[in-house]
Amino acid sequence: MAYDVAGVRGLYTSLSDGWTYLNAHDTPQVPERVASAVARSFRMACGVSAPELSRGIHTRDRVGRPEGDAFVADARAAVADLAGVTPERVLLGPSLPALYLALTAAMRPLYRYNSSVVLTNVHNTQLNGILERADAEVRWALADLATGELPAWQFDLLVDGSTRLVAVPAAHAQLGTVVPVREIGERIRERSRAWLLVDASAYAPYRLLTFDDWEADIVAIDVAKLGGPQVAALVFRDEAMLYRLEENVLTMPISPGLAGGVSATVEHYASLVEQQNGRRSRRSRLVDSMGEASRYMEHLREDVYTFLGTLPMVHIVGYSGEAAEHSNADRIPRMTFGVTGVPSATVHQRLVANGMIATETSISKLLREMGVEEMGGAVTLGLSPFNTQADIVQLTRTVASLA
Repeated sequence: MAYDVAGVRGLYTSLSDGWTYLNAHDTPQVPERVASAVARSFRMACGVSAPELSRGIHTRDRVGRPEGDAFVADARAAVADLAGVTPERVLLGPSLPALYLALTAAMRPLYRYNSSVVLTNVHNTQLNGILERADAEVRWALADLATGELPAWQFDLLVDGSTRLVAVPAAHAQLGTVVPVREIGERIRERSRAWLLVDASAYAPYRLLTFDDWEADIVAIDVAKLGGPQVAALVFRDEAMLYRLEENVLTMPISPGLAGGVSATVEHYASLVEQQNGRRSRRSRLVDSMGEASRYMEHLREDVYTFLGTLPMVHIVGYSGEAAEHSNADRIPRMTFGVTGVPSATVHQRLVANGMIATETSISKLLREMGVEEMGGAVTLGLSPFNTQADIVQLTRTVASLA
């Protein structure tokens, strides 16, 4: 079993337009399998299946019900396979902001006088803003300004018996730094019964997601960040947690047509490498497929950091500089960089002129404190399963031409 990048590229018909896409962090490409599944689901969602002529113990009891109901159930099962859990622990919603807003409202019974929540400045600003609405004191865990890493030790000081919720991302969406979720979870367990909420949206496209490895209570996944439809999910540690919440607040409808593309998205990631013969579960195939894809993209990540990092005028945020040179930070294949003396708009325009799609960095408070504004802005790159070594060479030559 080997990773065939040419075969993977064939799964994305959008790549035939000639652009080199390096913007998976912002607008991931949609696999043809997913686009076709969504189109088919919208056509079929309102239809009703014909009744089966014979009935037995394996007959589906769906007579007279729209096909769209099955699409939603299939979407829950697909997210469950992605996270390595059972479907009963999966709650679907139209977007992560909508689910975070519903969760904040549903957790009202858990908050008491002098309750607290712990947030981090490496998390999505919009999602942090929603969680700040909780009726509780907000405490902040801060990233290292040299590397962008989130030290786990500070949670010893921030979490206590009053803490009800701790929210962290599994990885920073722009810097690529991976958060030590398990260590944070262990420290929380020693001091509190607070729930740990982990946003895995940036992490899931690159590495196998296994819920139980993180000591988390809730894992959030935005399927759109994997190149899927606009559907999101919250995955709970166990069903009993739902009984402690205002469940009617958490219940929200999603489009059956969009839900029909979730299973295709997970199936896509389970099919990135050629599988062995025999009937195997989707989770088992995901383990093998994502393992090979992760190793391949890790090699690309090392190359892009090495090649761009050797250009003297390039500053990779959280990686370049004396303060960060001894860091062994774990990273996913994303990076944010600037070119000394060259505005980020100029860097971006040069990339586009050479057929490469990246984005000018959206500057958060953390990136501002790390000096991104002072160096004239930055450009963010996000690699995908279809990127190649040739893409990295083309990128390096283009950036080098700005010197």
